[in-house]
Amino acid sequence: MNFRNNKFKVVLSVGDESGIGPEIILKALSSNKIPENIDYVLVGSKKNLQNTYKHLRFLGLENLANPKNLKIYDPEISSSDNNPKSNYGNASFYYLIKAIEIVKQHPNSALVTGPICKKSWSLAGHYFSGQTEVLAQACGVKNVGMLFTAKSPITGWRFNTLLATTHISLSEVPKKLTKELIHSKLDLFKDFCNTYSDKPTLKVAGLNPHAGEEGLLGHEEKNWLNDALITWNENNKDIRLFGPLSPDSCWNSSVRAWNDKNAEKHDGILAMYHDQGLIPMKVIALNYSVNTTIGLPFIRTSPDHGTGFDITGKGIAQCQSMIEAIKAAVEMTNNSRLLNTH
Repeated sequence: MNFRNNKFKVVLSVGDESGIGPEIILKALSSNKIPENIDYVLVGSKKNLQNTYKHLRFLGLENLANPKNLKIYDPEISSSDNNPKSNYGNASFYYLIKAIEIVKQHPNSALVTGPICKKSWSLAGHYFSGQTEVLAQACGVKNVGMLFTAKSPITGWRFNTLLATTHISLSEVPKKLTKELIHSKLDLFKDFCNTYSDKPTLKVAGLNPHAGEEGLLGHEEKNWLNDALITWNENNKDIRLFGPLSPDSCWNSSVRAWNDKNAEKHDGILAMYHDQGLIPMKVIALNYSVNTTIGLPFIRTSPDHGTGFDITGKGIAQCQSMIEAIKAAVEMTNNSRLLNTH
């Protein structure tokens, strides 16, 4: 396969092939909503993609990209054992590794990853809590951020939520949160938001109900988070920083900005933990939300949903988030100011 041309590339790893990854990729690549004049390269099983295409056509679906017309890099991956779940997990892991290699070899490229199953990875002996952690290790980067972004189809406003902690249990969150961690995430967030705004407005959600209510409902805000935000803002005076704010109302302004062109806009919210940030993100942005890893030497995006094992093969998986992931990857990579921050 020829990867030598200078055309901009979007490299797509198909993810877990026992899930909806292959289906949403074939649907998205047939859409007229994705950027044209892009060299789309898939990393996955050619046979699986062909079988998925035939099955979906049998179900009556017509708007599908034909694998015969796609560039597919099909790495040779040996089965680890007789457990199908383990084998699918092993394949999806190595698809990601190969996709990262291709993107690193081609500066004029971006990575879009299909959904994977973390349990399947662990069964195959790959003990990572997610694709973000693999990307960080493969690129030798310590400070990365899991950011969820969506562009409102109503107002054109970009809705950004960054997670301070990611794939850890809720009981571990207070132990992981530190002044240094908050500062490092705000540094990443500032760089990202500066690509869209010269003077970003950032908000920070508190950890506890009502942001601790001055120590009555939790001590983290009063003991160190307030001071951490003040200290960071003193060194970043070009940022308008608000927080820690009560988590139950912190995203109210996001609802207004998503739906009303005249509403006051902000550039991003830092959430303390996974579900605190993801619940409002998914409720407000629905299928327009995209997962992106900031802090890498290239742009990586992913649909904001899982493998959808319960609907695999039914032909009903929505591809809007995959379309948005592709669009965001191209937009972010083409933004020269963003590239200069990496």
